[in-house]
Amino acid sequence: MDSEIPVRPELGDVVVGVDGSPSAHTAALWAATEADRRGRTLRLVHAADTDRRAYWTDAETMQAVREAGRDLLTGTAGAVHERCPDLPVTKELSRREAVSGLREAAGERGTIVVGSRGLGGFSALMLGSVGLGVAARAEVPVIVVRGGDERPETGSVTAAVHDATDLDWLPLAAAEADARKAALRIVSVWNVLTHVGSVATMLDDLDGIARQRVHEVKTVADRMRALHPQLIVGQHVETGTSTPGILIEASRHTDLLVMGRNRRRLGVGPSLGRVAHTLIHHAHCPVEIVPSGFATRGEGP
Repeated sequence: MDSEIPVRPELGDVVVGVDGSPSAHTAALWAATEADRRGRTLRLVHAADTDRRAYWTDAETMQAVREAGRDLLTGTAGAVHERCPDLPVTKELSRREAVSGLREAAGERGTIVVGSRGLGGFSALMLGSVGLGVAARAEVPVIVVRGGDERPETGSVTAAVHDATDLDWLPLAAAEADARKAALRIVSVWNVLTHVGSVATMLDDLDGIARQRVHEVKTVADRMRALHPQLIVGQHVETGTSTPGILIEASRHTDLLVMGRNRRRLGVGPSLGRVAHTLIHHAHCPVEIVPSGFATRGEGP
C-alpha cells in the first residue's frame, strides 16, 4: 500500500431529482440540508423527457408537461426555502429522461440525490427503473434517501469497506462525516463462507485471514485519521454469513451509509453489486454509492 496520505476531496453541489412523489419531496428536503451543511448550491432538477415525448405527443400536451414541471420546481423550491432560507437554489426543467438529465446536471463533481421511490417524470416509477440506473451509471456519488425526513441524527457516518482498494473512494465518506461534525465508523464484513474451499484456506488458516483483514482495516482507518486529524474514526471487522444483513442492521445506528461501487467489468454495463442493490432497497438510513476512483480524481474547474 502506498504510504502517501490521500487527497481530501471537496464535496460538490447537490443535485436532486423531483417528480411530485412524496419520496422525491422528502429527498429534496434532505438534499437541502445536505447542501446547506456543505455550503454548496442545491440544484432542483425535473426531467420532463420532452425530447423523447416530442415524437408522439402533440404541442398542447407538451406545453402542459412543461408548465406542470415548472410549477413542481417552484413549489419544491418554496418548501426548501422554508427549511433553509439562505441556501442558494437553482431550478432546471430538463428535456432529457431522468437518468441522463440528472447525470448532466451533476457534471463531474456534483452529488446526485434521489428518493427511494418514484423518480421518473410524472409516472411514480419504482426505484428499480430509474434510481438504480442513476446509482449504477453515474460517475459521481449518488445518495438514495431512505428513512423519514425527521429521523433523529446519530452523529455518525458509516463506511462499508473491504480492504485498501477502498482508499480510492473512502476519503469522500470522511469528508461527509467531517461536514456533519460526526464520527466516521469504518466497517468491514468478514464472511467466512467466502473462503471455505478456496485455495486461501489451503495456504493459510482462517484465523490468519481474519487477522489480515483486521490489520488492513486498521491501516485504512489510520489513513483517514491522518487525512482528518480532528475526526473521530473507529474501525470494526464484523463476522457473519450475510454481508447485506450486517450492513442493514448497521444502518439503523448511523446517519449515512457510504460504500464504493465497483468498476464495470470489461468497461461496459452497470456495475451495482448485490450488496449495494440490497442496501438501497432495505437500509434504514440514506445510502451513498461512490464510483470507484472518484475521491482520487483531479478536481474539476
